[in-house]
Formats: sequence, structure tokens, C-alpha cells
Amino acid sequence: MKISLESYLVKDKISLADISTKADPKVKRDEVESSLFPQITQEICTLQEKLWAENKHGLIILFQGMDAAGKDSAVKRVFSEVNPAGLSIVSFKAPSEEELDHDYLWRINRALPPRGVIGIFNRSHYEDVVTVRLHDLIKNGPLPDEIKNDSDIWKDRYEQICNWEKYLYQNGFHMIKIFLHVSKDEQRKRLAERLINPDKHYKFDLGDIRERQYWDRYQDLYSDMLYRSSTKYAPWYVLPADNKWFTRLLIAMLVRDTLRAIDPQFPELSDDVKSQIHTVKTLFEDVDMKDFGDAILKLSKSKKK
Repeated sequence: MKISLESYLVKDKISLADISTKADPKVKRDEVESSLFPQITQEICTLQEKLWAENKHGLIILFQGMDAAGKDSAVKRVFSEVNPAGLSIVSFKAPSEEELDHDYLWRINRALPPRGVIGIFNRSHYEDVVTVRLHDLIKNGPLPDEIKNDSDIWKDRYEQICNWEKYLYQNGFHMIKIFLHVSKDEQRKRLAERLINPDKHYKFDLGDIRERQYWDRYQDLYSDMLYRSSTKYAPWYVLPADNKWFTRLLIAMLVRDTLRAIDPQFPELSDDVKSQIHTVKTLFEDVDMKDFGDAILKLSKSKKK
């Protein structure tokens, strides 16, 4: 089965209205769920362990999309095999008063993962060039008037964001930016499910319903965002999100391929550790496994002498 991730990469100016939200009909769901997807998630687990052990690079996976695009469930399924200690997951809601008293990247900087960790952002700093712009939230913010009234404010913000993402890349932090492209009809079905299904009631938010009236404007602003901020060091991928099984496959492939490109390795052992391992192996030649504790105690005493 051959799937080209390159076809989902944003390279030029786009219109989301022209991009499909459906799964590739040539890809078979049964094959994906029974074989391909589990293989990829297991490889992600192995690569993440190496990323953690090497402790040189970090990976940031950023999700944007309309409400009910499947961000939470995708994270849950794609990273189900990964050691939780190697994951950092942050969901960005409306900024708090404390966050508004700082620059818009302040809260994002605070959430960055350390080296060796995969950081997952459910929404991100791109809310500050899409939602903030759509609702004109700048005018009520604590910014100086000369900035609020600057006609180039959005151009400046994109420049700031791209420079910041390049800075992260140049310091060993890679970023994958994923836009989950769901259709308006599929979103309606998922929002309705939250009303009908008691097990989904906890997800219901009246604000999600209100935001649907701005659908076309969101599509335009997101299209502009994708074009202005997709770079070689922090690329955007627009993934069809109407069929969750296919979306998760593409996400898993992107994560796996990025980790492969980083190529993390288990660190070379120091001479001291190698010597300790050799000593323990030598002890095991003469000690039954049930006497493992005594063997370790013997090694510990020999090191103190």
C-alpha cells in the first residue's frame, strides 16, 4: 500500500474549499486497522524511546482544525503505545488574565517539551492569527494602541511566528503542524452526536455551535494561515478528517517519518558502565537466576572496596 504524504503538504497558496475531506478510496480500512496502523504505532514507540534516551532533540506536533475535527481522539489512538513519560500534551483554551498580560507566545513557550520528549499541542499560537482575528479580539486586549491600530499586525504576527519556529528548529526542536480538515456536514453529525449520546455529553459546548455560523470565514482565514506559515522547518499538512481511521493513519505516518529523519540513537555506554555490565554478566555465569539479588549485593560490596 503506497500513500504519499507529500500530497498533503502545503507548498503554495491554497483554498480549503478545494481540498477533499474524505479518505483515499484506494486505501482499505481493514488492512489499515488490522496490520498497518499497529505496525506504525509500535515503531513510533521504539523511536520515541530512542529520542528519550539520546536526549538531543525534541518533537512538537501541533493540531489545528475546526471544532469536532477529531484532535483528541487522534492523539489518544496514535500515541497509545508510547510511554507517557515521553509525552507532553497541552490543550490551549481561551487565554487567562495572566496569559493576556504577556505576549501571545508566552504561554506557548511555557508549554514547550524538553529534549527527548514529544510535545503535543491541541490548538496553538495559531489561534492568535485566526480566532483572534475573526472576532477582532485585539481591540479589547491590553496591547498598546499603536499596535492595535497597525494595519500590518497580522503580517507581523506571521513573521514573528515563522521566526520563532525557525529558532526552535535551529535549537533541535522539530515541529509538525497538522490541520485536520473536516467537512461542515461531518462536523454537524459529530456535534449532534454530542447532544444525542449521553456518553458524549461531556464534550458538548454551546460555543462550538455558535462558531459554525462563521464557517466560511474560518475556512478563508485557515487557508491564509496555512499558506503564510508552512515552511521547510515547520511544514503544514492538511489531512482529510471525515474518516477518522484514515486521518489517524496519516498522522501516525507523519510522526514515524519525522522520527526516522531525526534518527535518534541509544547513547554509547561509558567505559564504567560497560565494565559494570561485564562484571554482572561474569557473575551470572556462576549464579543461578534465583540468586540474582545476592549477585547484585556481591557486586555492590566489591565496588566499595
